[in-house]
Amino acid sequence: MKHIYSLGWVLIFALAVFAQVQTPKSNWAEFEKNKIHYYDIGDQKSKNALLFIHGWAGDTEVWNQSYSAFPGHRAIVVDLIGHGRSDKPKVVYTMDYFAKSVEAVMKKVKVDKAVLVGHSMGTPVARQFYRLYPNKTLGIVIVDGGLRPYGTKAEVEQFYASLRANYKATTTRFVDEMLQTVKDETLKRQVRATMLATPEYVGLSAMEAFNEEKLWATDQIKVPVLAILAQSLFWKPDTEHFYRSIAPNLDYYMWTGVGHFLMVERPKDFNEQVKAFIVKNKLL
Repeated sequence: MKHIYSLGWVLIFALAVFAQVQTPKSNWAEFEKNKIHYYDIGDQKSKNALLFIHGWAGDTEVWNQSYSAFPGHRAIVVDLIGHGRSDKPKVVYTMDYFAKSVEAVMKKVKVDKAVLVGHSMGTPVARQFYRLYPNKTLGIVIVDGGLRPYGTKAEVEQFYASLRANYKATTTRFVDEMLQTVKDETLKRQVRATMLATPEYVGLSAMEAFNEEKLWATDQIKVPVLAILAQSLFWKPDTEHFYRSIAPNLDYYMWTGVGHFLMVERPKDFNEQVKAFIVKNKLL
């Protein structure tokens, strides 16, 4: 009887864990006659939320170890237009365009203000959102994302030229390099499949938007900012100093032993860091 009782508690615990990692219900917002896919998790009466923005060629599932890790807060997770289950119109995919699609989701769910969590390309999307809607931005979490170009104009153009010449081969190499340090092979395959499934016209347009000089203007971000970067050759020695010149209220961390998808590799540490940032700045 004692063993049966213990087994019962094990089963209850297992079911509870399973419930926490279940995929949330899909929802849809409209943006310029297109559908935007999103998840809405937690207290749906709250007017403030954490809002997760994936990177280039990604989707909502890159956050699947984080979007249920903040039970005390509302979390909105968006498939940017052109990505995941959102519509994929043949348009120019600028950071402004992505930011406006995020704002359309906020309007739909009646969230007034958000802490924007942006991975990779999600960082300039979050920054453009802040430029367009500063009163709707409580704070920004930079997840291995840039506040300035990753290379010289010539280096960036060389990469774009390779992408335009052979999109599939260049993207495959690019994605595999970013996923090198991910040890979970199943997760690696899922992320890889998602990124390679993003339509070429979306990927090319979004990548080319990184070459817009106005994107990298040095105007300040006046809300609290948390930056968590993965140590790599991409980041110049003065990265922290430069980030502080843009975001005076900055918490800055450079993690070692992880790659570009650091929130996937160390989800517990990542989630705790974000929670501490929210508490410290009383954001939600």
